[in-house]
Amino acid sequence: MQRDIIITLIAALLTLSPQASLATAEPARPVAQAAEQFGELERTHGLVVAIEGEIVFEHAFAGPAVDEPVNVKSLAKIFLAALVGAAIERGVVAGADQPVVELLGERVPAEAPAGIDRVTIGHLLSMQAGLEPTSGSNYGTWVASDDWIADALGRPFIDEPGGHMLYSTGNSHILSGALTEATETSTLALARAWLGNPLNISIPDWPTDPQGIHFGGNNMRLSPHALIRLGELYRNDGVVDGRRVLPEGWVETSWAPRGQSQYHDDYYGYGWFVGELAGERVYYGWGFGGQVLYVVPSLALTVALTSDPTPPSPRSAYLARIHEVMAEYLIPAVREAAP
Repeated sequence: MQRDIIITLIAALLTLSPQASLATAEPARPVAQAAEQFGELERTHGLVVAIEGEIVFEHAFAGPAVDEPVNVKSLAKIFLAALVGAAIERGVVAGADQPVVELLGERVPAEAPAGIDRVTIGHLLSMQAGLEPTSGSNYGTWVASDDWIADALGRPFIDEPGGHMLYSTGNSHILSGALTEATETSTLALARAWLGNPLNISIPDWPTDPQGIHFGGNNMRLSPHALIRLGELYRNDGVVDGRRVLPEGWVETSWAPRGQSQYHDDYYGYGWFVGELAGERVYYGWGFGGQVLYVVPSLALTVALTSDPTPPSPRSAYLARIHEVMAEYLIPAVREAAP
């Protein structure tokens, strides 16, 4: 099997540290180089690599162990997108085309701009709501506001809904509020019931806004192991252990390229960036400081990388370095091992 061959190849990583966990086998230089390169990135904390759903390598280069929840920053947007998918599967949300105001009800502020009823669940997931962003230079004033949802919804339109990608964590937080309003249940409780239980992962509590709505798309704590399970859920079309968690077709919809990122050349779907590394189609989530989850379906490869989440961070320049290690070392090593 491909997994057995790759276990043999990646076993060389054991030579890097006694913290590495893998079966003993003959060394393989390409994969050892991959681990060395990830370890040489100054922010790297933990790395987990899975092939066909089986963890073939895990290592804590610094920081917490790979089974300990850590702040994954905006990588949490993938989790929130999955939670929206689970809500659609359960009939709580009608679909990605549903206007978000239908779920928010009285949480829509009176000062919301004309046309706010055109903003759909899908627009928020793909960062194409058209509203002035709450991220970047606007982030500080947004999180200092008395009502994060009202502030995000009350901003002027600077593009049409469905237009350019305008990265805004406020979009994700609006979705957290919409799920809470629609179910009268906290996003935390929904996350644990709809995703935590079927994925068998721990989801600690995380910060809320002044109204008690859990922060949508930021500051969640998930372990690299949990991230692998989340990636595998998508790689397996929303099914885990024979149970459908996400709607049929949700993964394909989520991975469809929509707006193009303002930070780099890749496109964005529903919480996922879409790009190419070493000739392979790659889907990935990205959080501040170097929190990254990769899924490479053609190689049955899922990779979770956690890093120092504190400033300063070179942002997209650092992501480019992580991409280089994937493209130049890990992907070629996995490809060479394929039967």
